[in-house]
Amino acid sequence: MSDRDSAAAPDEPSPRARGSYAKGLARRQEILDRAIEVFARRGSEGTSLRSIAQEIGVSHAALTHYFSSREQLLVEVYREAERREDVQAPDDDDAAPVQIMAEAARRNHAVPGLVQLYSTLVAAALEPRHPDATEFATTRFAKIRADLADRVRRSQGAGRVRGDIDPQAAAALVIAASDGLQTQWMLDEAAPQEAALDLLARLLAPPPVG
Repeated sequence: MSDRDSAAAPDEPSPRARGSYAKGLARRQEILDRAIEVFARRGSEGTSLRSIAQEIGVSHAALTHYFSSREQLLVEVYREAERREDVQAPDDDDAAPVQIMAEAARRNHAVPGLVQLYSTLVAAALEPRHPDATEFATTRFAKIRADLADRVRRSQGAGRVRGDIDPQAAAALVIAASDGLQTQWMLDEAAPQEAALDLLARLLAPPPVG
């Protein structure tokens, strides 16, 4: 073994350390899996990590080992649920921006608890004492705005969206409409969520020729 190899060896994790790390990741994922099932059913009700731990069937100590606060757990639960949705959803780069949000709304009807969880996080993000929620909501809105703005530009190029509107403004409007309609639906299932999004799509479409 060379002097360089000898010097580098202590920095490499031992097999036991690697095994412990892998087990820790698996345990954290197991907790997230259970939490998603619970929150999909009943939302983010529960005033403490202790009550959440009891609901998902783990000890309070196990939960706090991986998540330092209730807010951090809620953020990670929603991120994991959204990651799964992204994996399962069909990849359609040509889909119009309103269509993307309408499809997401239809999927959300099956998991009202996660919709309530999302609304809780966005509301908490407006308060300075909830930094995890603020970072989550700010990053998520910026990412979705950028994606929808790109879709608006492509749709404008294909003649499916009127060309005299700003893509960023249109993207922000679609998000506002989608989130607002989602809140109305959570409060009253009779709210015309899909019909309103269809109307928005027609308003963004170019006027008929002739």
